[in-house]
Amino acid sequence: MQTTPAPTPDPALPIPADGPAGVAFFDFDGTLIHGDSLPMFVGEVIGRRRAALALADAIRSGLHRHLRGRGPGCDFPGSVKAIFLKRTLRGLPVADALAAAERMIPRVRWHQPMLEVLKAHRRQGRRVVIATGALDLYMPALLRGLGVDDLLATGMEVVDGALTGRLSTANCVRRDKAERVGAWIAGNGPVTATWGYGNHPSDLPMLALMHTGEVVRIRRRSNRG
Repeated sequence: MQTTPAPTPDPALPIPADGPAGVAFFDFDGTLIHGDSLPMFVGEVIGRRRAALALADAIRSGLHRHLRGRGPGCDFPGSVKAIFLKRTLRGLPVADALAAAERMIPRVRWHQPMLEVLKAHRRQGRRVVIATGALDLYMPALLRGLGVDDLLATGMEVVDGALTGRLSTANCVRRDKAERVGAWIAGNGPVTATWGYGNHPSDLPMLALMHTGEVVRIRRRSNRG
């Protein structure tokens, strides 16, 4: 696979001497890494083949329910996610989920150009926040060592040390992600400038909040030529 050139932080924007230097917000799946981390995580929990079959079944079920006006999520992708999580993670001990997160680490394929952008923001003294629909169960393990200041992710409900299969927060994508990012900015100011990086089109509501917003695309290598 090859990638389009990644955006770089604006070197002309100075760091204020007496205030915060600004904040860079990054989506995760399809922006900082190749692909979707959720099926990868579920694959570590129940096996990759079973996870793939469960996801295909969740897509079929979600489509059927939405055609009947009975989808469990606010949109089709949200319904698929809700079905997938309930069928694969319900009853899983939190300790097992955290162990699966550790096993994921070597499997993640980082999008190196965007990883360098994140590091450049850190060198400029800016805060870095990850805003993602990925689960808060495994994201801390994957972000370890990157110097991330905060994480806005999708929470899973836990009862008696085990997952119920239900979300404990709204799904942190699209409008909900934008609302959470906006609330973070309001609650952690003053913020002199904001940068945002996400993939099209799901992150456009978040990017619209930024002083500088960039759409990131990771393209497949052509088999021709």
